[in-house]
Amino acid sequence: MTKPKKKEEKNDAKSPSYARMYEQMWKIRAFEEQANNLYMSAKMPGLTHMYTGQEAVAVGICEALTDTDYITSTHRGHGHCIAKGAELDRMFAELLGKASGYCRGKGGSMHIADTERGNLGANAIVGGSMGIATGAAMSCKMQNNGDVAVCFFGDGALGQGLLYEVMNMAQLWKLPVIYVCEQNLYGEYTHYTEMMAGEILDRPRAFGVHAVEVDGQDVRQVYQAASELVERARQGHGPAFLQCNTYRYLGHHVGDIDRTFYRSKEEEQFWKTDRDPIKILGDWMVKQKHADATELDDVQKRVYDYIESAVNSALDEPFPAAEEVDQHVYA
Repeated sequence: MTKPKKKEEKNDAKSPSYARMYEQMWKIRAFEEQANNLYMSAKMPGLTHMYTGQEAVAVGICEALTDTDYITSTHRGHGHCIAKGAELDRMFAELLGKASGYCRGKGGSMHIADTERGNLGANAIVGGSMGIATGAAMSCKMQNNGDVAVCFFGDGALGQGLLYEVMNMAQLWKLPVIYVCEQNLYGEYTHYTEMMAGEILDRPRAFGVHAVEVDGQDVRQVYQAASELVERARQGHGPAFLQCNTYRYLGHHVGDIDRTFYRSKEEEQFWKTDRDPIKILGDWMVKQKHADATELDDVQKRVYDYIESAVNSALDEPFPAAEEVDQHVYA
């Protein structure tokens, strides 16, 4: 994890580009559509958990980071990986079990990582990356390199005791870590009000951790809050907790098709039509004359062409050789 970089060489996060954020959100949306197609056509082994609908969270957060900052992800982690700058052909290759994938095809959807860009990996264990992110933040502080770590997790992970252990340590030691709760209303098939006592932000505040809540469907709000918290962490003011209120459009995983037993079609339609993060940003860009409708359509078309090329490239890649079955794995 050690990186040969001095604090004075630290570059500030790139300036916000609404066009870039718009394109990044479309990349996530289109990637997930194609991943679902690969599953439905029996080309992809195992399950995958769609990030569709939550694009503004990953993009808004990662837009405030540099390549050398760290993130840890979740079982619903494709969006985080893309937002941190991953190459989509290598991501598809990983999902397909191909040797050119980020983990040589051995990690798959729920363990994809891109350490060159600071993505320490997705994690199939709910809340399983909380200690990893906090450890990465401790490394940043010990090296005094100005980097920060961001830990993504869903509201279902608030039932994991590990979060409270690491928040306590992070606050005591003023570690540069930001805990990002993607509050999408449901832990698998259960509404959060049926499994969570009290208010979410009361939990980090009990440790003295600075806590903020934003509309997770508005990428501009997410970016603004993330930028402030990242700079706060860089300045040595310790951890923060960011609650992003969002919604997953699809099921808990690709096999969760009929969701009427735990949420209504009317609810889903409301979020898809009135609260879509891509539409919210696109409408704002047009209103503010940052782009016109034709330019936005061109972005979408360019992204879908890129996605098609990436998945076709991955499909043509070879599988790992049988003799490396015990390589690149740890126990």
